[in-house]
Amino acid sequence: MSFKEVKELRQSNKLSEAYNLAKEDLSNGPEDIWNKRSLAWVLYDYLKINSTEEQYELFIKYLKELKELDLPENENMIYDNVAWQIGKLILDINKSQQIDYNKIDQLFSVINVFHFSKPSEAFSFLFKAFHKGYKNWHNYLSFADWWGFDNFREDDYKKEEFNGRSIMSIAEQAYIGYSKKLIERLDTRNVGFAEYDEYESIKNKIIAFIPKLDKIIIDHPDYQYPQYFKVKLQLAIGDRNNLLNSFIPFARQKKNDFWVWELLSEIFSNDETKKLACLCKALSCKSPNDFLVRVREHFVDLLIPNKDYSQAKYEIEEIIKTRNENNWKIPQKIQNWTKEDWFIKTELASDNKYYYKKYIPIAEAILFEDIPEEIVVVEHVNSEKKILNFIASKTKHGYFKYDKQIDDVEIGDFLRVKFVPENNTSQTNTSFNSYETNHKHYKVLALSKTNEIPRQDIIKNFEGIINIRDEQKFGFVEDIFIEPNLIKSFNINNNDLINGLALISFNKKKNEWSYKAVRINKLNRT
Repeated sequence: MSFKEVKELRQSNKLSEAYNLAKEDLSNGPEDIWNKRSLAWVLYDYLKINSTEEQYELFIKYLKELKELDLPENENMIYDNVAWQIGKLILDINKSQQIDYNKIDQLFSVINVFHFSKPSEAFSFLFKAFHKGYKNWHNYLSFADWWGFDNFREDDYKKEEFNGRSIMSIAEQAYIGYSKKLIERLDTRNVGFAEYDEYESIKNKIIAFIPKLDKIIIDHPDYQYPQYFKVKLQLAIGDRNNLLNSFIPFARQKKNDFWVWELLSEIFSNDETKKLACLCKALSCKSPNDFLVRVREHFVDLLIPNKDYSQAKYEIEEIIKTRNENNWKIPQKIQNWTKEDWFIKTELASDNKYYYKKYIPIAEAILFEDIPEEIVVVEHVNSEKKILNFIASKTKHGYFKYDKQIDDVEIGDFLRVKFVPENNTSQTNTSFNSYETNHKHYKVLALSKTNEIPRQDIIKNFEGIINIRDEQKFGFVEDIFIEPNLIKSFNINNNDLINGLALISFNKKKNEWSYKAVRINKLNRT
């Protein structure tokens, strides 16, 4: 055995001599592990100097020879070193304008019996390399299943920095890529579907993969897209159980992104009004026109049957404009639309903003359908700005604009309202249960006047003699404060008998809650 001599030849860069000597040793002792190791390291050196696409034939030759050695599982060191060279070659292949996926397939078919350390930095690098060209690689799912997402290291879940830009973690990229390929393969219109697997097999893959998405959604709430692709997968297999409820919390967080509304339109495929509303909301989001082409096409599919021809023509013209600007092909479907009689005769709308605006409230309400309605009492009204202050309880109070739902409102009115705090609500005091913390700006989702009685701990009816002290413009009925404007409006004098409705109100000077009248009547004393 010449293990030492082979090593010295390698170190002297005499690979041909090292190779011949190692081969001779192996032929003399084919089962000797040291002979196998000796040749394996020579083959590694050859792989290292041939890890470019230009030298692919030599690389694959030596890689196959390494495979034929059939090294045992505990020979991880050689395999891990080889993993880096395989990854380098695949990355080089992926740089080509026309990627040769046959080479990538061949490489995978050779290495899928290698005993890499798992998890390891080398094994993760190997995944990154293969993942680089996943979009058009037919065997990506097979590779990903072989590699195993359980082998991601802690670092693989972290974002990376490149040229000053933050890049999505490779783990998140993997879950997204796998989801996309599942959806793609489930589409039986894809050429070559039958060559890959049966429909039910792919469907079962999706069913098995969704719990893995659930875990990454829980473990990494900062990841933007796993929730999105979970819904896409559920839609792909027709699983609508609890679909909306699971997606809504995510949609609320990303409500300014057009693709959230595009996906919601798919969820409401059987509800034309909500589907239309979601597409209107998607088109109203601030997004480059390049991203909205598909949304506009879906939108036109709904507008034409509704005979909203002016709006449809506008969207079609926008689609054509965007495609021309990007030198994209105009689909035959769109070309056919422009030749139809309605298109030729219809006057082009200047834009569709008014149409979007009409449906946007319907779309936005979807995000908050699970928000319960509440009964609140109007505490103050700024009729000029159309803003009112309300009280629902000692821990829930604030203000909101009311003009989109009702025309006028008065202090003391009872309102049935569905609302959520605005994101930009300022909190000047962070102490628990403080008035400032709980006093928030709300966005109204639904609003109407009602005769329903609010909770009894915030209002009370009263009747009694008013006490107005000398030269003061306000008064009290026991502990209930009567404001000067009420006294003036009803011509109230000291010792008059009055009744009315009192509402709790926070006294900032005393830092306590008390009652003040919001409605009064002057009574005749008998």
